[in-house]
Amino acid sequence: MDVILLERVEKLGQIGDIVNVKDGFARNFLLPQKKALRATEMNKKVFENQRADIEARNLEAKKEAEAVAGKLEGQSYTLIRQASDMGQLYGSVSSRDIAEAAEADGFHVSRSQIILDKPLKNLGVSEVRVVLHPEVTVNISVNIARSQEEAEAQARGENVLGQKEELDEELIRGTGGDDFFEEGVDAPKAKAEDAGDAETEADTEKSDS
Repeated sequence: MDVILLERVEKLGQIGDIVNVKDGFARNFLLPQKKALRATEMNKKVFENQRADIEARNLEAKKEAEAVAGKLEGQSYTLIRQASDMGQLYGSVSSRDIAEAAEADGFHVSRSQIILDKPLKNLGVSEVRVVLHPEVTVNISVNIARSQEEAEAQARGENVLGQKEELDEELIRGTGGDDFFEEGVDAPKAKAEDAGDAETEADTEKSDS
């Protein structure tokens, strides 16, 4: 289907460009989102008559987005979630969750402006794109942790999962791990060997007598 773009669309074109797209993409996204018009002869004439107004509105919206971008760029949002010892979340963090975090911080951001290739399902700090306008994109950080303390550690670049593994090893050593295995597991074997030696000595004495 041929459509006339009413705004810049990434990987497609600029305002006023006539492009050919798949019918489903046009019907399900471009047309209902008012990002394009069907490229009929009538719509071409309508667009040309309104082109100046469309470009002026786009320019105003871009300026507003740039003002927000100056404040939102580089912001970091912490989301506390439950996760396994391996760092996998019991669930996931979606674009809605991130948009709500930004909203709570005073930024009007919709979930459709949060660009995620897939939901975030692991602990850690991820960089996420936010499209404030077709020509204005910023990056924010999303810090997913099990506690505020872990979030602060991750923000410093520390590996909280690695720290837990080290702590587990220290706990094992603290309980006398080496001694435990020597006394708890090897001791019965040693006692059995001692008993065998005693029996051998007793048999030898009997033979001598």
